Amino acid sequence: MDRREWLARLGLDRPEARAWAMYDWANSAMVTTIVAAIFPIYYGQVASAGLPAEEGTRRFAWVSVVSLAIVAVLAPVLGTLADTRPIKKAMLGGFLALGVASVGAMFFIAPGDWVLASVLFVLANVGANGSFVFYDALLPHVAREDELDRLSASGYALGYLGGGLLLALQLTWIQKPEWFGLPSGPGLTAAERTLPARLAFVSVAVWWALFAVPLFRRVREPAVAATAREQAHPLRATFSRLRQTYAELRRYPQAAAMLLAFLIYNDGIGTIIRMATKYGEELGIGTSTMIAALVLTQFVGIPFAFGFGALARRISAKRMILVALIIYIFICILGHFMRSGQDFVMLAVLVAMVQGGSQALSRSLFASLIPAERSGEFFGLFAVFEKFAGLFGPLLFAVGLSVLGSTRAAILTLIPFFVVGGWLLGRVDVERGRRDARSGLPGTGTRGGSD
Repeated sequence: MDRREWLARLGLDRPEARAWAMYDWANSAMVTTIVAAIFPIYYGQVASAGLPAEEGTRRFAWVSVVSLAIVAVLAPVLGTLADTRPIKKAMLGGFLALGVASVGAMFFIAPGDWVLASVLFVLANVGANGSFVFYDALLPHVAREDELDRLSASGYALGYLGGGLLLALQLTWIQKPEWFGLPSGPGLTAAERTLPARLAFVSVAVWWALFAVPLFRRVREPAVAATAREQAHPLRATFSRLRQTYAELRRYPQAAAMLLAFLIYNDGIGTIIRMATKYGEELGIGTSTMIAALVLTQFVGIPFAFGFGALARRISAKRMILVALIIYIFICILGHFMRSGQDFVMLAVLVAMVQGGSQALSRSLFASLIPAERSGEFFGLFAVFEKFAGLFGPLLFAVGLSVLGSTRAAILTLIPFFVVGGWLLGRVDVERGRRDARSGLPGTGTRGGSD
């Protein structure tokens, strides 16, 4: 098999497809280092210094809720606006700039600066998740219909690789600062002790900005199907089309059913991603063990993300997502009984096997159920459902900590999200939904189980 054929199998045989997928490589540094690995631990041990561990976890959960709520409110408006004017790449760039600047400013977080840490984390999340709205909306314009699953999965796989490589480098200079000429040994000041972690935040900002460049150079701004009146009065047209989008979602019942299923099962996925290190920290699992496990999962996730994309061609995207949800149920059960660092590593590997594939195929499956010319507004809705899913999990942990004083019970409460979400997804008739999206004609019902 030659190089071109190999790239075609991955949906990466065209420059614009590779450039689009590289943004996953770029932004995964932020997701891996800031959302999942280093920053949550830094927030608990440094920014929340002087507070009880449970209080630091509770505040981090509430900060996550606030950041996702902001994006949930903004996403549909911005996505719809981007369908009335050719500004998808400009909006992506604006949110990218906000995220990069916020992450870079984390270098200045000192011990006890939990307010500054919280504000910067909120802004970084708004920047990242705001950019995802427009990045995802570009997918149906970059990928051909028969390569949506492959390209989406390849993007996630590249994200695993990029995020994993940078996290491995960061872990090296955090554990062995003397190798890089950084302060080490006893008698260090607080600023010297935290310098390696703070440099990790700066490296994320540089990585994110640098590897986003190919998208802006190679991916064309999609044409818009807006009327002259809509282009003349974009803000008025935005709210008008937003109301219309919510109303017309009923014309695409399979896409609506997919959104509802995604809202529910992604709640469980998002909670596991965001709260894993905080949960491990509460159980007394060492920081180096947790970060090393997360580095491992980045590389374990690469072949599985590619594998999900390949199997989706044979088995179907919907069935592969359902397989992932079954595995997540077992992850929740095992997580409830987790006691040691070895348990954490095992669970991290299991999550890596299904996380990228399930989320990539959810993105591409939804893209196949909507009209491409209205991708911005429909992916704005997708972002709302995705962010509200992210809201409920951290909120559950915050309430659970307040009421129960423990997160173990909250782990098992995630199981119904996967069960109910999987049941709803099973009722989506994918072939009917794709016909509706291509024809622009309304479909009926959510039964059928096709695909």
